[in-house]
Amino acid sequence: MATEATELTVSPNLAGVPHVDFLEDVDEFMKKSDNETAESVLKKQEDLHNKFKFMEYNLNLKKSRLKNQIPDIKSSLDIIKHLMLKKNNTDPMSTRFLLSDNVYAKATIPPTEKVCLWLGANVMLEYEINEADDVLMKNLDAAKKSLSQVEDDLLFIRDQMTTLEVSILVKKLLRITHLLFFIGYQYQ
Repeated sequence: MATEATELTVSPNLAGVPHVDFLEDVDEFMKKSDNETAESVLKKQEDLHNKFKFMEYNLNLKKSRLKNQIPDIKSSLDIIKHLMLKKNNTDPMSTRFLLSDNVYAKATIPPTEKVCLWLGANVMLEYEINEADDVLMKNLDAAKKSLSQVEDDLLFIRDQMTTLEVSILVKKLLRITHLLFFIGYQYQ
């Protein structure tokens, strides 16, 4: 089967992430021209392992951000739905809104056809209520898809790391075995 430990094929999920095959024949792998010494091969694979760790860390950060973003979008959607229900009512609505962490202000909101949405990067746009609902629904769907993709990418990276760790271990054990064999052979 596979005799190469780091075949540079791109994963179906992540662009540029090498696919790691299980190392079945260490001797055959070490005979390849780009594998000069066991130390250089182990260093390459340990560097690749560190890259996987870095990618895993960044994906976990993205996953955490998305998990926080989804409830915020749902909350905004709930508010929009409530405003849609109150749109035809002539009585103003009393509410409290968040100014900053743990600081709320009271407000009286007249029936309205428009709302403002924070888009990020200090950008706010005014939308019709129906448009705002559509925008938030699209954002929620995109965030859920992105979260699902990040979770799939994390699984892929963890699988690659496990395979790479086993390959590194096999090489280290084989190196120790060869060393013990060489020492034993010299002293017989």
